[in-house]
Amino acid sequence: MSRHHNHPHKQKILFILKKKKLYDDPSYTKTIHSGLFNSARFVSQMLNENGIESHCVQVRDNNDIDREVTKYKPTTVVIEALWVVPEKFEVLHKLHPKVKWIVRLHSEIPFIANEGMAMEWIFGYDRLDPKINIHIAPNTLKMVWDLDKVGIKKLIYLPNYYPAVKKVKTHNHHKDHVDIGCFGAIRPMKNQLIQAVASIEFGNSIGKPVHFHLNTERIEKGETVIKNIRALFENQKIHKLIEHPWYTHQDFIKVISHMDLGLQVSFNETFNIVAADFVSEDVPLIGSNEINWLSFIYKASPTASDQIVNRMKIAYKFRKFNLQNLNKINLKKVSKESKEIWCSYFKTKKH
Repeated sequence: MSRHHNHPHKQKILFILKKKKLYDDPSYTKTIHSGLFNSARFVSQMLNENGIESHCVQVRDNNDIDREVTKYKPTTVVIEALWVVPEKFEVLHKLHPKVKWIVRLHSEIPFIANEGMAMEWIFGYDRLDPKINIHIAPNTLKMVWDLDKVGIKKLIYLPNYYPAVKKVKTHNHHKDHVDIGCFGAIRPMKNQLIQAVASIEFGNSIGKPVHFHLNTERIEKGETVIKNIRALFENQKIHKLIEHPWYTHQDFIKVISHMDLGLQVSFNETFNIVAADFVSEDVPLIGSNEINWLSFIYKASPTASDQIVNRMKIAYKFRKFNLQNLNKINLKKVSKESKEIWCSYFKTKKH
């Protein structure tokens, strides 16, 4: 694993993401704020606040990278997620020989198993000519260790960062229904169907209708998932499925603030921006062990609907006591550690 970082000149960081396309917009005409984009934006803003010039851009494909690097003239380019073929860096190095390249991974082994080119590309980056200054940066130590064990050498650790959380929510305890948000792209590993089942069980157990909220504008290999969820609610008498478009982060936060509970009980995560958004809005959030910064009170097995229901009952019953503060403390702690790691990597003093 690479540990030596020499930066004798002023750092200028460019984060480059591939544009996500919406389910109904295959032509990429809409620019969306994905969790990946928000993740990169939060880090970029934090670096700017700590004296490192930084910028985020979204592009259609790897042919746009040269244009953006020429325009911004960065010292380091962070490619967010796996979308650039290894051979492209040979071309980019010739065009920009002084630029340092970082490919940042936001998934662990169970998730990238669904991406056919993932291991091939990761080993491809690692085998590039040493004169190409490239590193692979997982956002979890677990992924760093897994890749290190199988022989990947060019590894660094660059975790997620989430801005400071201050807001305190005033909960409405007199609604005649319960709003449950299970937001994010529809994907198999996100495990939304069992969370929908658990929400119905929860509503029945407390004698209140449930409004189950989903984003259904980004469906990523989850066509069968949303089909099953729609069929589930079509066969309910009092519980409703509420389908949402994909929002800007600012509008998304407003939607979350109206929820009574949040669910992110997924099979695999590396940080989960949606979970952090719920916590920032003081809405109780149930997740799985994969979200390592969550308090154990808010964790449930992704395969046990009864356990999810149990955690939902605890979170809902005691929401006025603001046990959510435990999650805020944990989130603040991991973000502080993340800031230290990023600032140390780019050799700057923290504010």
